[in-house]
Amino acid sequence: MAEYGWMAVVAGFILILVGMALIFVGVLWQAVRGGGSAEVGGVVVIGPLPIVFGSSERAFMVAAVLGIILLVLAIALFVLLSRGFSVPGG
Repeated sequence: MAEYGWMAVVAGFILILVGMALIFVGVLWQAVRGGGSAEVGGVVVIGPLPIVFGSSERAFMVAAVLGIILLVLAIALFVLLSRGFSVPGG
């Protein structure tokens, strides 16, 4: 069971690196295209509760949808794990 914990840590680390790379590519792409305006939005998840923020209504709505998806996934995982769900082969 501990090996799944390490796999989750490695997967999280990889996701963080991919996210940072996407931000870097996005900044470079915007610089090459010629500036423009930027919208920023984000989700901070504390437990199963998402806290959503955004610099514009559009960015806020995109972050809110992402927050709702994360909330549903978190609740589903909590329910599955509380009922003794086991990973095949584990």
